[in-house]
Amino acid sequence: MDFFAQQDEARRNTRMLVLMFLAAVVLLILLTNLAVGIFLYFIGLSPAQLSATGQAIGPDWSALFTWQRLGWISVGVGTTVALVVLVKWAQLATGGKAVAEGMGAVRILPQTEDRAERRCLNVVEEMALAANMPVPPVYVLNDERGINAFAAGITPADAVVAVTRGTLDHLKRHELQGVIAHEFSHILNGDMRLNIRLAALLKGITFIGDVGYFLLRHTGRVRSGARARSEDGIPALPILGLALTVLGWVGAAIAGFIKAAISRQKEYLADASAVQYTRSPDGIGDALKVIGGYIPGTLVHAARAIEMSHIFFGEIENRLWQVFATHPPLDERIRRVDPHWDGRFIERKPRHYVREPNSRGDGEAGVGRAAIVAAAAAAAATVEEAPEADADFDATPDARTAEREGIPLAFVRHSHEPLGAHALIYALLMSSTAEVRERQFGILADAGIQGLPELVHIVAPGVAELGAPRRLPLLELCLPALKAVSPAQYRVFKDTLLALVQADRRTELYEWCLFQLVRHYLDPEFIQVKPSKPRYRKLDKVAYHLRVVLSVLALEGDSEPEPVFREAADTLGFTDMVLLPREQASVAAFSRAVANLADCYPLLKPRILKAMILAASKDGELCPVEREIIASMAAAMDCPVPSLDDLRDAA
Repeated sequence: MDFFAQQDEARRNTRMLVLMFLAAVVLLILLTNLAVGIFLYFIGLSPAQLSATGQAIGPDWSALFTWQRLGWISVGVGTTVALVVLVKWAQLATGGKAVAEGMGAVRILPQTEDRAERRCLNVVEEMALAANMPVPPVYVLNDERGINAFAAGITPADAVVAVTRGTLDHLKRHELQGVIAHEFSHILNGDMRLNIRLAALLKGITFIGDVGYFLLRHTGRVRSGARARSEDGIPALPILGLALTVLGWVGAAIAGFIKAAISRQKEYLADASAVQYTRSPDGIGDALKVIGGYIPGTLVHAARAIEMSHIFFGEIENRLWQVFATHPPLDERIRRVDPHWDGRFIERKPRHYVREPNSRGDGEAGVGRAAIVAAAAAAAATVEEAPEADADFDATPDARTAEREGIPLAFVRHSHEPLGAHALIYALLMSSTAEVRERQFGILADAGIQGLPELVHIVAPGVAELGAPRRLPLLELCLPALKAVSPAQYRVFKDTLLALVQADRRTELYEWCLFQLVRHYLDPEFIQVKPSKPRYRKLDKVAYHLRVVLSVLALEGDSEPEPVFREAADTLGFTDMVLLPREQASVAAFSRAVANLADCYPLLKPRILKAMILAASKDGELCPVEREIIASMAAAMDCPVPSLDDLRDAA
């Protein structure tokens, strides 16, 4: 799977979305003009009569259309839609956290004692490390019985993964892996930003209907002027409200069509990506089969869920017409990943609540009588109990992570606690020189965090032994706990981190990489980060900066510098470019070069990273230092990357 190609496709879909949106706005303007014309005709108010007499004289066919009114309506509707889109974008652009919390989801803390939540955190952690990206925060919609999930955010730095309580309680581990892998593919394919743009633009289309509904609901009780009636006694504002409501239905239909046009193919791709991630079709396939045999299905009733329906794993409401469905039919999705499917669903026996599942750990999903009757009439299915058995839950999830990543179990456990995460990140920067290390411990003491210097002293030797191969995975494990601290604590953490880097009055390359990764993945959680504006449309404009980063990659890697540099430069079309001497390929020059490359247009950034991966893997593998350089560059350039091994194969 070439994820860069899919990110390019997502950008092309964005352009198609904008064109479809503009066409929808033009249609709404024309329909609004027609509705206002009919409204004025029936109450007998033509613009000429109003300006001349100030009162209605009688119906006039000229009220149906005037160029002047078309112009005013165009300006009014266009301005209103633009303002609504901007306001909605401002709400959603703060990151996935705002989307999840807006639907009533609550964050699953790393210290949770709920087994189902702990298992979900472990699965998300596994998928993130496999994709070579930071572990995103996980949220749960505790009141939702349906099996569903979504990923939301603008970039991987501010992405979150959310699941319903039904997902936690009714899927086995391999099925949950399939669902989570599906959501990770949306993150890596660049679908999240497209989904946020889609939600903001479509809100502008449907807003006219909201205004109409408001008028219909309130004008029955509140009258203005001459009782808001014409001389014939026709209630004017309710008629206008009805007309705008009908326009809102049209807008909603258009919005549904646009969602379907944009989203469906992405769901097939995400299912296929889930198979690639989990190395098996059984996870995503069985999850879809469970949904088909599960009474509540994928229904979600959370506030604001309908306007964000396209980001979910499955349909959140029953559709009368499939043409407006945001997701492909369930049986088609199953057959795509399991061509030999016999048509039988897996009916997972629902677990019943004594009370509503409105708190973490309640863990059972109830159903209504009507749903049970409907299920009895469904096709034959294999009946299974909900996954309650201990075998399906990780008895020692931290031990699994420790074994898989080659990181001591104690460090994995420390990474789940804010204090332990602080200590591990700081330990990555502790110097081997006694004088500098003493200065660094003084900096830690000045931070004023009780027990921090002592814990860093304990873990620092073991962290130093991990070396470059395990620095990046350890950092990624610590990110969820660090995202749980307060803004004030984060400022102290970041200031202390920078002070530790500068303690020896020089910056090593790996220190720069570590700081860039931390800044990129944690800043959006606490600070409103403004995206950089693209300046460079062609690589020729950044030729020198490319020469610097390619030289650093070649000189710091394990391979011979000249062949690596030559391969990357030739791939980018710079056949005359030559390798810089080591003294010119400094960390400061590298930092400035990456900052300039971050201002390239989006489609140029994947080309740069592809060339670097192709060159660095010329000897058959990417060494740990090369991984760190490419990962930190991708972070600083705000260009999401999946597993570097997969990208190397694609390249």
